[in-house]
Amino acid sequence: MSDALASIRSRIAAAAKAAGRAEDTITLVAVSKTQPWEHIAPVLAAGQRVFGENRVQEAIERWTPHRQGLELHLIGPLQTNKARDAVAFFDVIETVDREKLARVLADEISRQGRAIRLYVQVNIGEEPQKAGIAPAEADAFIALCRGELGLNIEGLMCIPPAQDDPAPYFAALRAIAERNGLEKLSMGMSDDFEIAIAEGATSVRVGSAIFGSRG
Repeated sequence: MSDALASIRSRIAAAAKAAGRAEDTITLVAVSKTQPWEHIAPVLAAGQRVFGENRVQEAIERWTPHRQGLELHLIGPLQTNKARDAVAFFDVIETVDREKLARVLADEISRQGRAIRLYVQVNIGEEPQKAGIAPAEADAFIALCRGELGLNIEGLMCIPPAQDDPAPYFAALRAIAERNGLEKLSMGMSDDFEIAIAEGATSVRVGSAIFGSRG
């Protein structure tokens, strides 16, 4: 696992250099969701400190004993009834995708007094089976989150259609971010993170290329 991690870090560095960017402008989020602890422990021991999880309860059970010094991202869909636990436990929630959830998060963040960082998930390919705000509705939704709800929207996240060239979708997400003054872009996974870096990703979510296929 640590060899795979080193390989991914090397590829991120090369992709950053090719894009004329500094390596330290790109965060590697190691997607540990559904992985057994024996796969995660060597990656943690090799110095990886940023991890992505899909489910709130699973993440709490897995990471509570190891929480110190880590940055944990929720990268899976968030149900409103899990918002309290998510706000209490995660550093970053990348899947703010609808008004109802945004309002619940605003209430929880205010109640708990936590400075949690948020990303709006955009359904960049407008796929009916995927979560995310439609691209045409993104500007208004971002304005609602920041203005009326006072949320700390740090950036945008997307998952492009699996069968298509991801580059135009990554570029489209970057355009939405630029016109809304957002600097952070969570885009790119195991199969396409180098393309995402070329298109401006500031974080990439890599799972299987580090840990192997999930159980």
